[in-house]
Amino acid sequence: MASHVHQMPPEGASSDWTIPQNWSAYTPEEHALWDVLFERQCKLLPSRVTPAFMEGLDILKLSDSGIPNFEDLSERLHKLTGWQVVAVPGLVPDEVFFDHLANRRFVAGNFIRTPEQIDYLQEPDVFHDVFGHVPLLAHPVFADYMQAYGQGGLKAMKHNAIHNLSRLYWYTVEFGLIKDGDDMKLYGAGIVSSRTESIFALDDASPNRIGFDMKRVMQTRYRIDDFQQTYFVIDSFEDLLTQTVETDFAPIYAELATEAEYEPADILPTDRVYTQGTQAWANRVTDN
Repeated sequence: MASHVHQMPPEGASSDWTIPQNWSAYTPEEHALWDVLFERQCKLLPSRVTPAFMEGLDILKLSDSGIPNFEDLSERLHKLTGWQVVAVPGLVPDEVFFDHLANRRFVAGNFIRTPEQIDYLQEPDVFHDVFGHVPLLAHPVFADYMQAYGQGGLKAMKHNAIHNLSRLYWYTVEFGLIKDGDDMKLYGAGIVSSRTESIFALDDASPNRIGFDMKRVMQTRYRIDDFQQTYFVIDSFEDLLTQTVETDFAPIYAELATEAEYEPADILPTDRVYTQGTQAWANRVTDN
């Protein structure tokens, strides 16, 4: 998604909020910034990220040769998993976002951050959306999970449970970790597109790292303005997809409506705790 929130499709956007990417309008400086970001992450990630991500980068021919053309990228992606990448003018309404995912369309902002924002950007740009998200859409199981999530989002709207389902997206698609033998690897787009969080999420003593439980995740608030205080660790993409497609969410939503919510740093007696964090990073402001 992208840089500005709109209440209705702006001028020039289609009824589904899509717009032309207008690839020819990118400046040499914007392409060069993509190249810097791409090269930096590709030096850092190979030992940290799930192998499926690096395979996706390779098979989709994402590179440090400038911002990708969505039409060319979509042609390669569609042949693999039936997905395509479409440009949108900003953060789109929930129902639009879910409908695109349910129909195997990934919405991406077409702007790129400024050099001053190279290490931190609160709103997702084309590097976050394309570099961070699209490689795993070439993985058939993860591609199916993303579609199932979109279909689930359309149903969640009927139960007034968008905030619960949004937490599932946040703690998996954006900030998820995955088991890799005795190790953990990155797969969430919010981590893999960020140099600093790519290091923090695996190496720092501050955050909790807890085994994934769907209901637990949907009860847990999250941070949008800082590194995460807790990362949830899935066993595999296959397990994540199975839990999603085999779960009847309606009873869960009914339970969640009457049960407690958890703060980002909470650890429960029932959690599978891989790392109990110090929370030193999150507490640094109050400690000063």
